[in-house]
Amino acid sequence: MAATHISNDMIRGYTGTIVLNILAQGDSYGYQISKDVTALSKGTYTINEATLYTVFRRLVKNGSISGYWGDETQGSRRKYYSITAQGREELTAAQKNWDVAKHVMDDLILGKVVTAHE
Repeated sequence: MAATHISNDMIRGYTGTIVLNILAQGDSYGYQISKDVTALSKGTYTINEATLYTVFRRLVKNGSISGYWGDETQGSRRKYYSITAQGREELTAAQKNWDVAKHVMDDLILGKVVTAHE
C-alpha cells in the first residue's frame, strides 16, 4: 500500500502553529524542525525549506519566536529559534481554535444533512 500524504494546501494555514508547537518543546534549528515535522506526521507531510524559512521570518517579525546563532565547534553554525512568551500565548490560542475547527470540519465533511420533509 502506498503511503498517504497530506497536501500542502491542507496544511498552509497551520505551518506557524506547527513550528510554535515544536519550539514550545525546546529550542531548535531548521533542519531538525523539518525532521520533527516529518516524524510528527508519521511521514505523511514534509515541509520544504523555503516554506520553513518563510515561517521563521514571519514568526520572528511578529515577535512569536527569536533566533540566535549556536556555537557549534564542528561543522557550520546553526541558527536556533526559541519561542517567546507571546508565541506561547499564540500557540495556546491556536490549539484551542484547532480543537473547535476539527470538530466543525468533521461535521462539514462527514456529516449528513438533515432536511425537514414537508
